[in-house]
Amino acid sequence: MVIALWSLNGTLIDLGNDYRRHMSGGSLIISNLDKDQDTGVYQCTAFNTWGAILSRRASLQFAYLDNFKSQTVRSAVNVREGQGVVLLCGPPAHSGELTFAWIFNEYPYFVQQDSRRFISQETGSLYIAKVESSDVGNYTCVVNNTVTREKVLSSPTPLVLRSDGVMGEYEPKIEVHFPDSVPAAKESVVKLECFALGNPVPEISWRRTSGIPFPSKVKMKNSNAVLEIPNLQQEDAGTYECMAENRRGKNAARGRISFHAKPHWLQTMTDTALSIEENLFWECKATGKPKPSYSWLKNGDQVVAEGRVQIENGALSIAALNLSDSGMYQCVAENKHGIIYSSAQLMVLASPPSFSKSPLRALLKARSGSEVTLECKPQASPPAISLWKKGNEILQRTERITLLPNGTLKITNVTRRDAASYTCVAKNQFGTASTTGRLIITEPTRITMRPTNMEIIVGESIVLPCQIACDPALDVSFSWAFNGQLIDFQRDSDHFERVGGSISGDLMIRNIQLNHGGKYVCVIDTDVESLSTSAILVVKGPPGPPDKVAVEEITDSTAQLSWTPGRDNGSPITGYIIQARTPFTVGWQAVDTVPEVVNGNMLTATVVGLNAWVEYEFRVVARNTVGLGEPSPASTKTRTEDAIPDTAPTDVGGGGGTKSELVITWEELQNGEGFGYIIAFRPVGTVTWTRAVISTPGVARYVFRNDTIPPFSPFDVKVGAYNNRGEGPFSSIATVYSAEEVPSVAPKRVRTRSVSAVQIEVIWEALPAIPERVLGYEVRYSSLQKHSFFSNNMIIELFPVACSSAHNPPDRAPLNIQWTMIGSTLTLHWDPVVAMETESKVTGYLVLLKRHRYNDINTILTNKTTVELSLSANDNYLIQIKAMSEGGEGAGSEPIHIHKLSDDLFRNACAVSSISAIGLLFLVDWLHSAAAYKAVLCSIPLLCKTVRRLSLPFSSLM
Repeated sequence: MVIALWSLNGTLIDLGNDYRRHMSGGSLIISNLDKDQDTGVYQCTAFNTWGAILSRRASLQFAYLDNFKSQTVRSAVNVREGQGVVLLCGPPAHSGELTFAWIFNEYPYFVQQDSRRFISQETGSLYIAKVESSDVGNYTCVVNNTVTREKVLSSPTPLVLRSDGVMGEYEPKIEVHFPDSVPAAKESVVKLECFALGNPVPEISWRRTSGIPFPSKVKMKNSNAVLEIPNLQQEDAGTYECMAENRRGKNAARGRISFHAKPHWLQTMTDTALSIEENLFWECKATGKPKPSYSWLKNGDQVVAEGRVQIENGALSIAALNLSDSGMYQCVAENKHGIIYSSAQLMVLASPPSFSKSPLRALLKARSGSEVTLECKPQASPPAISLWKKGNEILQRTERITLLPNGTLKITNVTRRDAASYTCVAKNQFGTASTTGRLIITEPTRITMRPTNMEIIVGESIVLPCQIACDPALDVSFSWAFNGQLIDFQRDSDHFERVGGSISGDLMIRNIQLNHGGKYVCVIDTDVESLSTSAILVVKGPPGPPDKVAVEEITDSTAQLSWTPGRDNGSPITGYIIQARTPFTVGWQAVDTVPEVVNGNMLTATVVGLNAWVEYEFRVVARNTVGLGEPSPASTKTRTEDAIPDTAPTDVGGGGGTKSELVITWEELQNGEGFGYIIAFRPVGTVTWTRAVISTPGVARYVFRNDTIPPFSPFDVKVGAYNNRGEGPFSSIATVYSAEEVPSVAPKRVRTRSVSAVQIEVIWEALPAIPERVLGYEVRYSSLQKHSFFSNNMIIELFPVACSSAHNPPDRAPLNIQWTMIGSTLTLHWDPVVAMETESKVTGYLVLLKRHRYNDINTILTNKTTVELSLSANDNYLIQIKAMSEGGEGAGSEPIHIHKLSDDLFRNACAVSSISAIGLLFLVDWLHSAAAYKAVLCSIPLLCKTVRRLSLPFSSLM
């Protein structure tokens, strides 16, 4: 517990009988301050069971400002015009900083300072360098206390002009001058005043006699009468000169600013615990200007140098400490600008020896032949004297046994004879203590199986052996380091595992990777020694990818390549494989090179057998004895040069088309700029060829139209290629037939018979021989039906038509039909139909829309693959889509059923059911086949019974 006491001017304050003063948490609180009783220097003393220390001193002063003693009219000051004058203020008794001003004649007319008039804030006097007639009047000094904000006025001082003439010109006379020596504290604000009387009015200037220019922080005020230096530092110290000058002469005043600083600690003492009879030496150092003086306090009282206690500047030494020297000490550094304190505790200890904190280990182990060190470190004050025993025998120094002054025992080259119990006995004047430990001598540990340097392939697994033979009394631990870092077997369990028993530290490395190559060290730690053994593991793998593959030179069939090698990954690179790809190949393919085999020492090769006018990318794959590595990044795309086409187009054929057309097709080629095709054809059996040229890129089809071409007549056809370099060879001659004619005669004697409820047999008479080729017959029909929800009466009109390949309509129906219904608007989408070579070109689409209520069919033609239809809300619709061409209508799509049930029909169908109208409409609206209708309707038992009872034919729903 800390207790605080306060003193005033060195006298203890009795708080028990003082109602105005009390303490709170160690702080002194004074109410109703009284200048006479409370002014002075305060200091706090804090003490507890360990001692006492003093606080810094605090000075309490009261600011005040008395009135001027005499309020009578001051004597007039008589002066000639042109002469300088000083009006004295003579401030009354005061405490606290003052500021001064002067009233001219009456308030609020204050004297304004300029180059001719100056008010000193040091003395309060008013200086007029050169009196003018306008200066005549009464002057009153105003004194203001900046702390109390009190203000007092002097009696007026009249200024009167003399009548005996005007003062002539004279040289400056400095009346306001700063002292020859100006002591200034660090970081303070220094103001130097300088003002001169003279006629003409003198000009004031400043300089440093050292010639060093003023820093930017220095300010000139009041027409240079005041020099202000804020935040004073050591470099601002020196001699300053004020110069007053007019045309009659000049005058100067000098003064020196000396830099002063309050003390600041450079070195202090710290809390110290020493044994009785030991020596104390404390030193504290402080900087300051003037140089601080030092003193020492013990428990708040001055320490006097005598006998065992010596003080020299900031150093305190006490010899042969005793218990009474314990306490709180303070070093005090002081100069005129301040005082600082540094505190520390001295504990003088007196205790018997104790090994409670540093006993010998109960069991000590040492390897035979090694050195053993046993430390004896008792806690004792004063320090204890120690001796060692082996068993009951006191140890003496020998060649192998050393007893150090600090109590440590050393035994070199130990043998089994040194195994025994060892006891350290410590003694001082206050008592005796001992500690004992048993020493066991073990045989050296031997490494019986070591890892060896190895080479291994990526992906394999190995075991690095590390096995020992050791004394059974020893505790053994194994650890492994890889390239200087300990292996964390938990974190790296995917690859590293410790295997073996208590005397084995074998390391298993699974699925070895390239980064596992390096130095492996097995470390064996026992109670008495540490051993290690190491091996280098070289991991071999396929080479790394080559880099910077570049095409140095390219022709129409070759490319000169260069590259930089990748890492060999432990096995020298034995060769390289060059691969290439083009927009016409599937993936990367190996290419031929010169030389044919690119060995591992080569970094260039020429690729041969390339196609002209093709864009190529190249990459390089390295190999070594382990295998093929990863491929390099691809080179920049580079096009081979063009060349005369050296091959002819293939798959020359054709046929089909419309009347008077010869359609010729072939397999597309590409071989340079200005590329095109030459098509030659002639009727079979003739000699003269007709030639045509196509230069449109990407076109491999030519149609020759001429009214003189007989239908389905054979032509000899051949196709060649050309480019800017010239013409290539023609293909072999192929036979292509011109387009056929439509049969000119219709089948006759068409009749039908009903086979079943869903089948009709159509019979007609075969056509006689006609000029046109007949490939088969097409049966067209249209249905006229009355379709209600419960009945189906259909009439089919059949029209057999003979057909040939001349105008074959598209054989494929529109697919992937999608429809959406929003309100009464139905939107249809489908995939376009592409005609085959033997079919007429698709010209549009026919949409057939049949309304069941009116039994009519509406047709809509469109050249798009989408259409919008407006449907009635109370009708059923059947929709089909066909492709159209010059050969007629193509195959029809699967029929699309759109069902919208009227309220009457719904009520009839659901008379015996409680199913909601919305639920049934949802089921019926989305099903497109009779089987689906049946499956869904019959999943509802009550509705299924109704359907069966009404004998509803599901086929009628189609």
